[in-house]
Amino acid sequence: MRVFLPSTLPALAQALQAGQVGPGPVPGFAVTPSLREAYASGDEEELEYVAMTEAARASLRMLAQDPAAPPRRVVLAVEIPAEQVKLDARDKEPARVLISEAVPVECLASAHVDDAEAGADVRAAADALPAADAGDEDASFAVDGAEGYELGWYATQELPYLAG
Repeated sequence: MRVFLPSTLPALAQALQAGQVGPGPVPGFAVTPSLREAYASGDEEELEYVAMTEAARASLRMLAQDPAAPPRRVVLAVEIPAEQVKLDARDKEPARVLISEAVPVECLASAHVDDAEAGADVRAAADALPAADAGDEDASFAVDGAEGYELGWYATQELPYLAG
């Protein structure tokens, strides 16, 4: 099962050093029955994009908690046996899942990361998240500004360079 894990560059470096993401349970995002229900149409690829977008928003939340981290959203795509994945859908996160145990780095399929040029908008979005969650339209606009950037795709062999 393809699962998207929210991360940051320091968290990626730590995972590569430890040989795993976690300990478990590890939160992630995947194509779930709740996500399929939320989108009346859309093929598997489109639904995976939605799940990845939810993971990118969760990465933004991680950046808000770690202001010293470089302001780049990081999403790790992993392949996990479905029996290790538990549904954990929430109102605004229908793709949310929990992976029962730590995820070995060998399960990583790719990473999706902001370009450095997105940094100022990503930092502004991370700072604006609490106000956006409270309904502030200007803050929501700042969050949308970061989400306007497409995440770049990185192969697993490129991850040490990103984390370095």
